[in-house]
Amino acid sequence: MDTGSATSPFSRLGTLGIEEEFYVVDEDGRPTAGTDELVYGSDPPAALEGKLDHELFKCVIEIQTETLSGIDEARDGLLTVRNALVEHAREHGFDIAGAGLHPLAKWRELAHAEKPRYRKQLDRIQYPQHRNTTAGVHVHVGVDDGDKAMWISNQLRWYVPIMLALSANSPYWNGHDTGLQSARAKVFENLPNTGVPTAFDSIAEYRAFEQRMLDTDSISDRGELWFDVRPHTEYGTVEIRAPDGQADPDRTLAFVEYAHALVIDLAERYEDGERGQDLRRELLDENKWRAIRHGHDAAFITRDGEDTVDLGTVVDRECDRLGVDGIGRIYETGSGAARQRELKADGDDALCESLVLGVE
Repeated sequence: MDTGSATSPFSRLGTLGIEEEFYVVDEDGRPTAGTDELVYGSDPPAALEGKLDHELFKCVIEIQTETLSGIDEARDGLLTVRNALVEHAREHGFDIAGAGLHPLAKWRELAHAEKPRYRKQLDRIQYPQHRNTTAGVHVHVGVDDGDKAMWISNQLRWYVPIMLALSANSPYWNGHDTGLQSARAKVFENLPNTGVPTAFDSIAEYRAFEQRMLDTDSISDRGELWFDVRPHTEYGTVEIRAPDGQADPDRTLAFVEYAHALVIDLAERYEDGERGQDLRRELLDENKWRAIRHGHDAAFITRDGEDTVDLGTVVDRECDRLGVDGIGRIYETGSGAARQRELKADGDDALCESLVLGVE
């Protein structure tokens, strides 16, 4: 057992941290370079102190909540930083937009950040990183034992395509309809160390893998293991990185609720000695592809690998099994990707306007 000792960050079960990536946009809702001013050139409001950063492109900005004690604090915690970001941006002549990919973001025309970390990534990775205009949602759930966190991460590999399908909100990339529901996921997984990871037998094995990647100059820091789900060996959490970015906070909160419920449920099953499922990675990759391509219309290979099950059935079962309802509302309301395509028929202005965040 890798318990929450002085040498392990895994000490608390059920805490939450939420990270969201957004686009800085101009008055017409088009992506624009704004992170230099918002992150470095001005003092952020107190609610964003230490919780504001930027990403690879100067039009992509990130916020993080404080560490929350549980799901009951998620809504207030998320809206606090979201509202602060919107107001901070407006004070400097910008708006904030949410989607997995901004439909009008053309990577060849957008400026990269000068931060040394990103410059090093651009030099090492080249083309796939140069075009990485993606924005996602990351949910951290605290776990009180490292081996438990590793087992939970292994089991979550079947569930992350479900979250991706429900969140699918990026049909357009570089100004074109990709025919996908989450082009973000496909663009992002062109980077190294992405996608559905291999299962690890223990947290020690995972830590050894992290160290080997560092020692061989494959990555510059542990954060560059960009898997869809991973144990976070600094924060003591399981981090789920599957969903597309969202403009509507209720959609983000639905994924937070589901992620939290899954981790708590799996923690209990681990304590009960459950062996878990070990579906081979190729089948998990197929499930992810189905989520990328079909979104809400996807059907997935079941956890035993013997059959398929449609997303609607999975959602109904999960809501009943875990006592959650947010993902049910998302499924009933419909796909963000489908909504974007409907609005695009009325022109770019209507589409861009729909992605801009308000203050709640």
